[in-house]
Amino acid sequence: MEDEALVDSADRLYAGDLDGFITARAAAAKEAAGQDKELAAAIRALPKPSVAAWAVNMLARQRPDVLAGLSALGERMRSAQESLDAAALRSLARERRTLLAAAVDTARTVAAEQGRPISGPMAADVEETLRALTADEGAAAAVASGRLLKVLSADGVNQVDLGGAVALPGTLPTVSSSPKSTPPPAALDTTAARTRTTPQPASQPRPAKPRLEAVRQTPRPASPPALERAKAAHAEAQAAEENASRRSADLQADAEQARTEIAELQQETAGLRERLKAAEERLENARRKLAATSAEAKQAARAADKASRAAMLAHERVLRLDSN
Repeated sequence: MEDEALVDSADRLYAGDLDGFITARAAAAKEAAGQDKELAAAIRALPKPSVAAWAVNMLARQRPDVLAGLSALGERMRSAQESLDAAALRSLARERRTLLAAAVDTARTVAAEQGRPISGPMAADVEETLRALTADEGAAAAVASGRLLKVLSADGVNQVDLGGAVALPGTLPTVSSSPKSTPPPAALDTTAARTRTTPQPASQPRPAKPRLEAVRQTPRPASPPALERAKAAHAEAQAAEENASRRSADLQADAEQARTEIAELQQETAGLRERLKAAEERLENARRKLAATSAEAKQAARAADKASRAAMLAHERVLRLDSN
């Protein structure tokens, strides 16, 4: 288990503004260095999350009810898959599409409220991470921690790769990789009844059963019919196909929107260039006019000075003549 002080510092950092993460991390490390240098070093080593991971962290911290609903759905989907319930899987896949769309919208809203709107591709990464949450218990625990570092992805077959995906992975709850197996209740009851009805004498040791006989008497789990397995696999394949098709359509729509935005920006840029060119021409004309006006003003000033001196000389001459 990680040190509580480190966990507290990490929680504050990953709950904060993404753009200010580096500055906040440096400040937290500096504050801790005065008392615990190892803690300060551990804080400095906390990685900055990606934009999509940050959006998921904001969702986990501000709208945990959304993640709780997806986690519950994931448990039901895994249960249906284990029981090879094809009809339930199809129904749950439709429900997951609805919940994922609503969760991504909520993540967009939460991120925008924090001053960091997320783009279409980032929203797709958020959706992929939330889909992984429904497919894997470990992914659900990583997302719920609020310290996610990167996008998660599930292929529906293997466990989600959580390597480097979450800060302080030692704080995550341990998730069993496979369900625990227990003997069937009926077999336990039969064995107990046999033990009660045929007790062994205390003076005689119980003879060991031959290995083959023990294997024969061991209850074997019933193998599901091939048709049910095929139906379940088909339902999963259909759900994966629908998810891929919907994501492809969403990405195509985002691409079309991006192309439209580029065209509008190109048009706006062309207009701005024309305005800039006209403004530069006006500026050059104003500079030329200023230069010409300045030259004329200097000439006029020299002429005025010359006229002033001539007037003074004439005045002096008048005075001299008048005095004679």
